[in-house]
Amino acid sequence: MISKRIKNMTPSATLEQSAKMAELKKQGIQVIGFNVGEPDFNTPINIIQKAEEAYQLGLTRYTPAAGMIELREEICKKFKKDYGLDYTPKDVVVSSGAKQSLTNVFMAIIDPGEEVIVPTPCWVSYVEMIKLAEGIPVLVSLDEKDGFRLDVDKIRKSITEKTKAIIINSPNNPTGAVYSEEDLRQLGQLAVEHDFYIISDEIYEKLIYDGERNICVAALSPAIKAKTITINGMSKAYAMTGWRIGYAVGPAQIIKAMTDYQGNTTTSPNTPAQYASIEALANSEGSVEIMRLEFYRRRKYIIDRINAIENIHCSTPKGAFYVMPNVSYFYGRKYKNFTVNNSLDMANYLLEEAKIAVVTGAAFEAPENIRISYSNSMDNIIEGMNRLEVALSKLK
Repeated sequence: MISKRIKNMTPSATLEQSAKMAELKKQGIQVIGFNVGEPDFNTPINIIQKAEEAYQLGLTRYTPAAGMIELREEICKKFKKDYGLDYTPKDVVVSSGAKQSLTNVFMAIIDPGEEVIVPTPCWVSYVEMIKLAEGIPVLVSLDEKDGFRLDVDKIRKSITEKTKAIIINSPNNPTGAVYSEEDLRQLGQLAVEHDFYIISDEIYEKLIYDGERNICVAALSPAIKAKTITINGMSKAYAMTGWRIGYAVGPAQIIKAMTDYQGNTTTSPNTPAQYASIEALANSEGSVEIMRLEFYRRRKYIIDRINAIENIHCSTPKGAFYVMPNVSYFYGRKYKNFTVNNSLDMANYLLEEAKIAVVTGAAFEAPENIRISYSNSMDNIIEGMNRLEVALSKLK
């Protein structure tokens, strides 16, 4: 029999959409993918060369469960350079992707029945990870009219004696919102006052536009640092999604617990990938900037195109590579035998009629929206927006 925890888990909507795309491609149908949450760039060559070097050096065996000491030292250097924060390798654990880092922290700190506040829209896996750890996700909706700004007043009202943590993501997937220093500072003060942890997912920290900057929550004060576990990784900034290297930085006792848990599940991450990640952190800023500027160019085009379509609107994201257009005007409308009643219907309609793959906003707790990733070539974005406009015009 399948366990109750797995039966109660909702499969990843983004992965389900990818599976549907793969089936259509097998049939010879050309689908433009706006559903994938990964850069369409190849990993920079200097990083690839370091992985090759690792194999030649015989770095193909286990590392310590927390990761290579050299990589953890480089991560400490990164936090010192970027945010003026002092950490030691004992404050760092490297995992097989940021997703594992997140799972590890929930398993390490949550007891059954404890609550984790989740501002929404949120990444699809947060809620399921909390449930798997036998915690209770407490959803706090953010307002689209305010650009999905972090609403500290709403969060304050959601705190109970069972609150163990809050999970935040800035820049945000799926909205692209970048949280302000003022709001994050107020959140940090709440965490200190009410004694809960801030799990700060900063995986998109390098992909920010319009003069905004990432605010590392742990850098706001020593007291806030003591309540913050920062999650990051190599996937987004360095186009290393398939390399599966993520990491967590935070209070030593939490990091030790995460390391102990990881030691009994997956042991250590991929060794050559860890070795290459040292190079990524130390010598790849130029490659990151090239990618960021290209995302900036695509973002401007896609926002202009979407907001030019009648009866659809979209706020301008300040980070990541997603937009979240509101498509609720079309609910209840039909084309041929297809009726669009919700965001899942809209995603299915666009896949069937326009041959473009988007993700239902319901997967992110945003039922009036769909998520579009502009991690695609400009040619595909232009063609995809043409198809989107035509498909929406058919709904009456």
